[in-house]
Formats: sequence, C-alpha cells, structure tokens
Amino acid sequence: MDAAEQKSFLEKLTGEFGFSHSGWTPLEKPVSIDLYREWIAQGLHGKMNYLADHLEAKENPQSQFPSAKSAFVFAMPYWPHPESHDFPLKISRVAAYAKGNDYHFWLKEKLRQVAAKLKAQFPDEVFEVHTDSSPLLERDLAIRAGLGWIGKNGCVIHPKKGSLFLLGEILTSLPFQEEAFSPLPDFCGTCRKCIEVCPTQALLENRQMDARRCISYLSIESREVPPKNLRQGWGDWLFGCDLCQTVCPWNQKPFAPIENSKRPVLELDPEEEKELTEELRQLLTVSGKKLEKIFNGTPLLRAGPFGLKRNALVVAGNRRLSSLKAEIESLKDHEKLGELASWALAQF
Repeated sequence: MDAAEQKSFLEKLTGEFGFSHSGWTPLEKPVSIDLYREWIAQGLHGKMNYLADHLEAKENPQSQFPSAKSAFVFAMPYWPHPESHDFPLKISRVAAYAKGNDYHFWLKEKLRQVAAKLKAQFPDEVFEVHTDSSPLLERDLAIRAGLGWIGKNGCVIHPKKGSLFLLGEILTSLPFQEEAFSPLPDFCGTCRKCIEVCPTQALLENRQMDARRCISYLSIESREVPPKNLRQGWGDWLFGCDLCQTVCPWNQKPFAPIENSKRPVLELDPEEEKELTEELRQLLTVSGKKLEKIFNGTPLLRAGPFGLKRNALVVAGNRRLSSLKAEIESLKDHEKLGELASWALAQF
C-alpha cells in the first residue's frame, strides 16, 4: 500500500469501530519531553510517582517497545458515554468520561479488534495495543498524528471534534508514511476561559497543570484528605471535574443544552437534591467491600472506598446537606477522615 491507500484503510477502520478520528506518527523522542521533564522537576505531578518513574521510557519509546517504528492513534468520543448502562449513580457529579464502564477495558478491546484487522492486512508486521496506562506520552503522539492541538486546559482539542474523547494507541513495526498525516495548528488564540473557570487555579499560564490543585487529582489519584484551602473550590464534584472542558468554545455544541454544567456547584431541584443525598448517604455508610462491589468495572473504583467516602464528605459539606449530619458525625473518630468530617459539619 502507498501512503494514500494506508490512510484510506485507517479511516475505514476508524469509522467501523466507532472512533471519531485517528492518525499516524513515527514513534520517536516526543517533542514535548523537555516540558514534561520540567513539569516533573517542579513537582507539579503531585504524588503520582509513576509519572516520574516513566520519564526515561517516555523519552525513548523504543527502549520499552523495540519492535515499534510508528503509532496509530485513535480518538473515542465519550459524550454521550458509549458504555453507560447500569451506572450506579444518577445525580452525583461525575466527570463525563467516568459515567460508565472503565475505558481501560472496553477501549482496549476495541483497539484489539482494530489491531486484528491490521494484522490481517499486514501479516508480517507487529501491532501492540495501549491506553494511558502505558509509559507513552500519548498527547504528544496525538498532536503529531494530527488529532488536535494541546489546549490551555491540557486536553487535545480538535476544531470539529472538540476534546470529549479518549485516546488509544496501536504501536506497530510498520514504517510511517510521511505524506499521510500532519499536525493541526493551535486555535486557542487569546481565549482563557478554561484557566479562569478552574475553581482551584490548577491551570497555569504555560499550558501546564498543577495536579496538586486539580479537582480530578484530588478526587481520584490522591490518597489523602484535601488541604483546607482547596475544599470549597472543589464544589460538588464527586469524581473528577469537567469545568475546563464545558466552558471551552470548541465544546459548546455538546454542552449547549446543559448550561448547568458550567457551574462550580450544580443547581438542583428538591427531588434531585433528595436523590443526591441518598447517593451520598450510601457512600458514607456502606462498607468498603460493598463499595468495591457497587463500583466494580467503573473508573470510580480507582478512588477506592476511602477516596469515595472522602469525596462524599467534601460534597456534603459544600452543598450543606444537613440531613446527612448523623452519617457524617459517625465518621468524626475515623483515623483519616475525622478532621474532614468535622469540617463538613462546620459548613452547615
């Protein structure tokens, strides 16, 4: 196949498996590796130590994937969520990508199916499937493959597809056809809406993010109680945060009917508030094993039982849900959550 034929074949696979767009790029030293190294050196990754541990592998991908010469990069839209059936929460504020089954499973399976088609077409080549759990700078791969540019919110943004998509990669021994794909220009311009909307000021002016202040980090990756100065800014997010995407002009079409999505704290009617209270009550009272069972197969399991109870306390405090006073008081003597429970009660 020449470059045009390979591009056509990739576009066919992209549509067949429900991806919004895709691209292809050589697997080489990332163009953003120096910025990544600086980000790590400044400690902006918080306690995600694995990101620092992966630095050398990300700088030299062939050290981990010696047979790979290039990477196919695929974008999978998650609004509306393609795997949202039986999600256990209806009202609690959860990042859009997490309102369904864990993408590490279903997205990887789709990529495996694509890889099988590629293998059938190129039987002598190697194809390896990866998601963001692999030591790859996948946003760097995405921009070089033409899937978008890195916005001021740190997300890959496409002028027609927005940023509400997940990334997945297939590393291959196929050599890259240089004429096939090229990066897109940056269209953020002077816009600063994402920086201004962030309630904890986690987005920096140089398109970097201070994970230690990010609601997504605090509610998912962190294994600690949040600092007092960030608790009110956290708002009513139970898991993750979408604010820097909901205000992005390139995402206005999908969010236009949901103006409430751009608020630090949602406006709920009495029935919705009641349902939210019951969801938080369950999180605060059931055992850790029961929570693991309830959220099995969803991204929320990444926060673990401690993280989910911690997040529920923050939401209850910021929404001043005094009907949960008894449940919160029962946690005042908890070794790790006691201080946070007292803080939540003080908000009433």
